[in-house]
Amino acid sequence: MATFVVSLSPSSLIAATMLLLGLLIANLEITGAGPVGVCYGMMGNNFPSASEVVALYKQNRIARMRIYDPDQRALQALKGSNIELMIGVPNGDLQSLSNPSNANSWVQRNIKSYWPDVKFRYIAVGNEVSPNSGTAQFVLPAMRNVYNALASAGLSQIKVSTAIDTTLIGTSYPPSQGNFRDDFRWYLDPIIRFLIDAKSPVLANIYPYFGYIGNPGSISLDYALFKSQSVVVQDGNRGYQNLFDAMLDGLIAALGRVGGGDLEVVISETGWPSAGGVATTVDNAATYVDKVIRHVKNGTPMRPNRAIETYIFAMFDENNKEAAYEKHFGQFYPNKQAKWPLDFSGDRIWDISAENNTSVYLSSDM
Repeated sequence: MATFVVSLSPSSLIAATMLLLGLLIANLEITGAGPVGVCYGMMGNNFPSASEVVALYKQNRIARMRIYDPDQRALQALKGSNIELMIGVPNGDLQSLSNPSNANSWVQRNIKSYWPDVKFRYIAVGNEVSPNSGTAQFVLPAMRNVYNALASAGLSQIKVSTAIDTTLIGTSYPPSQGNFRDDFRWYLDPIIRFLIDAKSPVLANIYPYFGYIGNPGSISLDYALFKSQSVVVQDGNRGYQNLFDAMLDGLIAALGRVGGGDLEVVISETGWPSAGGVATTVDNAATYVDKVIRHVKNGTPMRPNRAIETYIFAMFDENNKEAAYEKHFGQFYPNKQAKWPLDFSGDRIWDISAENNTSVYLSSDM
């Protein structure tokens, strides 16, 4: 993160300050923020009200939100907020929505009745459904039915996708050799064909944290935290300095091998826990989130200069999660206190130090 120090006369300082204040005010409209959103998980019993949560998003210039089910309180609070929403169909509802009539009712009740006051961006039909589960057979029919229901309601601009389980990638190293497991192609290939036809992105939950704790002997903490000072993995003419890029490019390579090389990938979750497990410190979590927010503007070695739409997990610590570390992914405590200085726009307005040592700091994370 760069900081610029400029020496100015008092009169120039005033002029510069007014200019920067004008720019800051102009940028407060949340639709001007970068490609980063935050997941609003609700597995806790001590959260602020939905209206307070939406206000907190707006105060912190968070332009996009992901929720995991059509929570009516959240949808009511989002009306008129201008926050773009990814809304989930819970895995337990997939079988019901494999019936076209039920899918139509779901769309009418949870989407059409709130549109356009709520800015729906994506519907995530299922989250990391395992092909080995009894639910897998219902994912694609539910996606098709929701897609058709949206079309019937005149809402085809809302994209339908599903958050795939990235453990279905059998080969991920080096990234260019990324490949899905052959025994799960029966499940993945039709979904990928649907996404191509529907012009929808792939949703993927990417967690370098789990890659690191699963193989600490081969993966360094600096590589997982975007702190490596040089290339760690050389893959042909591409060099990788962080695990996030390597994981994402492994997925992109795997998609290319099954005909989905042109699909956009939206990172539907990424984050780092601040307590409860290995390498789970506030400093590590803050470092990861800060760096990933800035990094995704620039793309990956396989897709350079293409911003990656990304959702940080999660807004709050969730005390009803089971594993200790899963309780501590929040960017905020449930009392709305931030764990660390936050700037979800990925931009900073620089410091100005005048000759008379007058100092003005204008932060964009308001």
